[in-house]
Amino acid sequence: MDQRFDVTERFADGAQYIAGRLRQGGSEGTHQVVDPATGEQVFGYRLAGAADVDTAVAAAEAAFPAWAGATPGERSDAMHRFAAVLTERADDLAHAESLQCGKPIKLSTEFDVPGSIDNVSFFAGAARQLEGKAAAEYSGDHTSYIRREPIGVIGSIAPWNYPLQMAAWKVLPAIAAGNTIVLKPAELTPLTSLMFAQAATEAGLPDGVINVVSGAGPEAGEWLVSHPAVAMTSFTGSTAVGRRVAELATSTVKRIHLELGGKAPFVVFDDADLEAAAHGAVAGALINSGQDCTAATRAYVQRPLYDAFVAAVADLMASVRLGDPFDPHTDLGPLVSHAQRDRVAGFVDRARGYATVVTGGEIPGGDLAKGAYYRPTLITGAPQDSEIVQSEIFGPVLAVVPFDSDDEGIALANDTPYGLAASAWSRDVYRTGRASRELRAGCVWINDHIPIISEMPHGGVRASGFGKDMSAYSFEEYTQVKHVMFDNTAVVRKDWHRTVFGDRQI
Repeated sequence: MDQRFDVTERFADGAQYIAGRLRQGGSEGTHQVVDPATGEQVFGYRLAGAADVDTAVAAAEAAFPAWAGATPGERSDAMHRFAAVLTERADDLAHAESLQCGKPIKLSTEFDVPGSIDNVSFFAGAARQLEGKAAAEYSGDHTSYIRREPIGVIGSIAPWNYPLQMAAWKVLPAIAAGNTIVLKPAELTPLTSLMFAQAATEAGLPDGVINVVSGAGPEAGEWLVSHPAVAMTSFTGSTAVGRRVAELATSTVKRIHLELGGKAPFVVFDDADLEAAAHGAVAGALINSGQDCTAATRAYVQRPLYDAFVAAVADLMASVRLGDPFDPHTDLGPLVSHAQRDRVAGFVDRARGYATVVTGGEIPGGDLAKGAYYRPTLITGAPQDSEIVQSEIFGPVLAVVPFDSDDEGIALANDTPYGLAASAWSRDVYRTGRASRELRAGCVWINDHIPIISEMPHGGVRASGFGKDMSAYSFEEYTQVKHVMFDNTAVVRKDWHRTVFGDRQI
């Protein structure tokens, strides 16, 4: 498939996917999908409005009884077919993801797409493993057991940094558990979410189980979160927007799952493998051009290794190849938009007043000038309470701060409102064991940073939100537990009745 495949032709019927087919949005507004590597508009579409959300929710409601009533084996079989269709479409998905996001094709091909397909395969199996407490006679006179049931229609909002993977993370545990879903992708990057939903229909999932509304947050997003027929909201995005989502969702007393911002610390103790830590820091900071809520953004390095670490990271960053996302040799693509690039540049420019930009810190010229590119940036000398250390930048920027004692390193790492991910680097098992216990984050990596796997949960604490994506733990978000209790005695007049009326018989 050509890297610039004709998106307009592919989505000529619109960028809404409701009840198994593409539709035009009903809003007055339109949006342009822009290739951030060139600044060229590649697809224009009408945005979803409140009426489109109503239609999508109605389709999900109509599909829910049959899908919830399907056996776990039937849902599992459908999802295995889904994985097979996605595998056939892998090349298309990778190219669409790189086109709308600016990701290097090697990242889309080797990480985003296979990771998403692996998620489908995992949840196809997990659909048959919904578990509850063992049935038993806990009271002596009754048999109790647990039913784990789907909730209903799920309204999910996904971000623009990993459109395909985030669609998978939102959709898969929900439908594996028997729910139906309306997904709102970011209006910047709807293409692979639509392709994902289309693949589900091709695999035989019933119409209305997966619906996609491509619209703006204030109109489509807020109504999806507030909709009285939506039983649960799942949101991935910034902490600021997450607060608004929580406010709207709780007003209708619906369940909520939030995966919010992060400012992941990268703690390097003085006995760490320096080369491994430097390579891990560059990879962890620059993945997806730094547009990753778990990216390594704050490196705390114990003073004996500090200077050597800074030098090694600077050298590696200088070797990173910026270029056309579709060139297989490109390491770093553009940011998702020129607005995001300018936001990142603003953080770095303000930091020049109180810190040192060791390398990077500029918008490249030449052939890359038209794109939303920004050079890998290393900053030193920033105070712990500075903006560059405390705020989520979402760009290819790493700040390095020295520390002396282990106590200080862990305290500095925990000194932000966030708690999504962290890593610790040491050859000492006791040091890393302590770090794994004391770093306040939903995920702690030891001597690595970034890897994720379908079998393990992803989610944060504190201002990074609550609830889990991926793994069997995500079923806690998308199911409701029902206790069923059977009387085993056939006794009409039970002793406990006398606590309410009448006298106990002697």
